[in-house]
Amino acid sequence: MPVKTCETIYVVDDDETYQFIVKRVIEETRLVNSIRVFSNGLEAIECIENSISQPESLPEVILLDLWMPVMDGWEFLEKYLLLKPKVGKRIYIYIVSSSINPIDVQRARNITEVTDYVVKPITRDKLVSMLQSL
Repeated sequence: MPVKTCETIYVVDDDETYQFIVKRVIEETRLVNSIRVFSNGLEAIECIENSISQPESLPEVILLDLWMPVMDGWEFLEKYLLLKPKVGKRIYIYIVSSSINPIDVQRARNITEVTDYVVKPITRDKLVSMLQSL
């Protein structure tokens, strides 16, 4: 059975080293056609807002860090929840954080739009599993 590819994935994280590594891991899977990288939640939410009228350009998956400057992952999720009724497609949001704080994990799991909480670093196997479950 052929493996379905993901058209677009957003990586929202302020750590440049992590951005580089996760981008390479995503590219190695050959399951994603386009990778967009954002250094904070504001850049990503503005991109989504600007693409509302073109749902095909929106991502299927967002890998979202929690702790970033300008707009953190929690603030991104608040804004996204307000935008969601206008978004014309299903977007899978994975929190990818170095935080193992049970409060963060539970808070994320209480948000229905969050597909899963993954502790960094994200492995190739975990990424492939996530993409194949779409």
